[in-house]
Amino acid sequence: MKTLILTALVLAVAGPAFADDTCNVPTDQWQPREALQKKLESQGWKVRSIKTENGCYEAKALDANGKRLEAVFNPKTLESVGADSDDG
Repeated sequence: MKTLILTALVLAVAGPAFADDTCNVPTDQWQPREALQKKLESQGWKVRSIKTENGCYEAKALDANGKRLEAVFNPKTLESVGADSDDG
């Protein structure tokens, strides 16, 4: 019974710490915003802004068809970790 309670307590405390580790990268390991902009422009995006949000890069842009996009990127790998689009 003690083991079960201890396990539940550890998961309750540690669980939230793992929930938002997507962009948990020390700033000295971040790539510059210009690198993300260059990557997105090579994919046909017209970048309007790139800002830091919750430890991630958040880019607002238009795709090749003029559709507005918002996407979140890991600042170390520049890989997408979430996106939102607006159809109208």
